[in-house]
Amino acid sequence: MTRAVLKAHVERAVATVQVTDIHTHLYDPAFGDLLLWGIDDLLVYHYLVAEAFRYMEMPYDTFWALPKSRQAELVWDALFLQHSPISEACRGVLTTLNALGLDVKKRDLPALRKWFRNQKPDRYITRCMEAAGVREIYMTNSPFDDQERPVWENGFKRDERFKAALRIDPLLLSWNDASKKLAEWGYKVSSSLTPKTISQVRKFLADWSRRMDARYLMVSLPPDFAYPSLNTCNRLIEEVVLPHCREFNLPFALMPGVRRQVNPQLCLAGDGVGRCDMMALNELFSRHPDNKFLVTMLSRENQHELCVTARKFRNVHIFGCWWFTNVPALIEEMTRMRLELVGLSVTPQHSDARVLDQIIYKWKHSREIIARVLVEKYEQLRLTGWRPTREEIQRDVEALFGNEFKRFCGQS
Repeated sequence: MTRAVLKAHVERAVATVQVTDIHTHLYDPAFGDLLLWGIDDLLVYHYLVAEAFRYMEMPYDTFWALPKSRQAELVWDALFLQHSPISEACRGVLTTLNALGLDVKKRDLPALRKWFRNQKPDRYITRCMEAAGVREIYMTNSPFDDQERPVWENGFKRDERFKAALRIDPLLLSWNDASKKLAEWGYKVSSSLTPKTISQVRKFLADWSRRMDARYLMVSLPPDFAYPSLNTCNRLIEEVVLPHCREFNLPFALMPGVRRQVNPQLCLAGDGVGRCDMMALNELFSRHPDNKFLVTMLSRENQHELCVTARKFRNVHIFGCWWFTNVPALIEEMTRMRLELVGLSVTPQHSDARVLDQIIYKWKHSREIIARVLVEKYEQLRLTGWRPTREEIQRDVEALFGNEFKRFCGQS
């Protein structure tokens, strides 16, 4: 197999593989307006809002008081008309519009809005998933979300393409508030972690895991997460979350590195990043070999340590380039590092999409980068005399884009 033929095989396999998108902020269509889509939602995505404020003199409160349509117009003007849209977030909007067959060179926001108004949500979901090559979407689902919870409680017909992941940040990071909520919902808990309270929190997780048919539990952690430590968060992890995950055979997804509300005036766009102590996670993984952990980290500085950790603990599965690392330069660096240190036992990417349409550009851009790295790696094999076959390449690509995640989780 020549280099040209090898390159063609790899690029074709990556371009056509059907993706399992293992972490997003999207919703089953039954959740109605919680599923964001369309040009205005693309433009007021918090990545773009934060960038636009670097140019806008408007007070933050004034901007947030405006209707979404006007916010979108201000972002469009600042980032697409007054300046060339070269950031990854801006380019992503244009990639998406272009893939949908829309003419971006006219810079005609009213025309774009008209086109989106004519789309039927159910058909549009299918169109976006087909354009992105995505077969399954894993949601982020919180019982503590007052808009989301009633939909689950009332029941709905599931779209089988959308899978649930049970998010428990308030439980672990804001126990005093969370315990009051659980008490309101009929769980016999107190602010103290008595045996009765521990049992009732276990019941809460069991109830919601069954209700959602959750595929894993998840939490975003601050950079100063410490383990072991004598605090409520650690006790809940030790005595509630990890036993629950073992009982239900569910992985626990850890997403460390978020500094919440570095700039509160930016609202959702105001979170920052910090480096984590990898030894805390190493200790957690070491003490709980019977638990499975999905891990993605927000700080670039943690990525090498995470790869080394994954080499030591087979109960750890690295996934995705999360949030501030989801830019081409870092996706390429991280993908190459992971393949060189851990091999094919990773899931190199997830979309982290908050707006449905974003899966189009996030997967298009990531596929191109991952294919480029894989071509390099297979070419290095070829030069040793090893000859990967087309079937082996296809197998490997399918593993990276979903099958390895499912094998690790026991879902295959």
